[in-house]
Amino acid sequence: MPQPTTTTAGAPEPSATEVYALGRDPAESARLRRQSAELRPDSAALLDRVGLGPGHSAIDIGCGPSGILELLAERASPGGRVVGLDADPVHVAMARQFVTGRQLPGVEIVAADARATGLPSGSFDLVHARTVLVTVPEPAVVVAEMVRLARPGGWIAGLEPDAEYSLCYPAHPAWTRISEIFNAAFGRNGADLLIGRRLTELYGAAGLEDIGVEARAGVYRASDSRRTIRPDLVRSMRPTILDMGLIGERELDELDRAVREHLDDPRTLVMPHLTFLTWGRKPAAAQP
Repeated sequence: MPQPTTTTAGAPEPSATEVYALGRDPAESARLRRQSAELRPDSAALLDRVGLGPGHSAIDIGCGPSGILELLAERASPGGRVVGLDADPVHVAMARQFVTGRQLPGVEIVAADARATGLPSGSFDLVHARTVLVTVPEPAVVVAEMVRLARPGGWIAGLEPDAEYSLCYPAHPAWTRISEIFNAAFGRNGADLLIGRRLTELYGAAGLEDIGVEARAGVYRASDSRRTIRPDLVRSMRPTILDMGLIGERELDELDRAVREHLDDPRTLVMPHLTFLTWGRKPAAAQP
């Protein structure tokens, strides 16, 4: 894994795992595993936009325990190459176990920082990242690295949330309070909960063309785990929330119970955020 770079003052920059806005524990890993299944239809729709097919090469940046590795392998086979990349050694190990267990052909897992992967330029027909840019303080750095990795004429594609517009109806004080805590804790390192709307801007600034975007608003049933994504993320950030003094431990437990009780009611309508699917093409090499 690449070593951390240093700041102008000589102090090392935070590692990729240190700037990750969410927690690093088994519960967060389990949530990411669930997310692979939950977001599969959206990710499949995104891949439809870029036409990934047999023999193509693709990389899933920040793949976590599973990411969209299975989807990429299905589309790139036969003869294709898929790389999953993550900075967290626990998730790297889990991803390798996932690939082995599913017997995914042509899939390799690499431990590296999404901001500076160390992989050769122009290596992939598709460079993909899902819910990665929302967790880092300087998303443009990751986008620039994604563009570098794409071959001329290749695609960059991403799926990111935008949390300004959420809905919990009927309204409940516990939802309002947990949302306030979530926003404060998530943004502590500079991560942007409104990143979804900024994707086209970031792609354009990175020199991409043929940029497309689609926004989706998911409303989830009581049996769907996406319904509790906000309190689940607060659980992942619990140590940080307590360290920041945003709420006491007992009050946080009571808040978690109250919001989940409200969300368990099938009459409660929940839309946790908007989701933006975005894609763009790296300009083809100039003809001689």
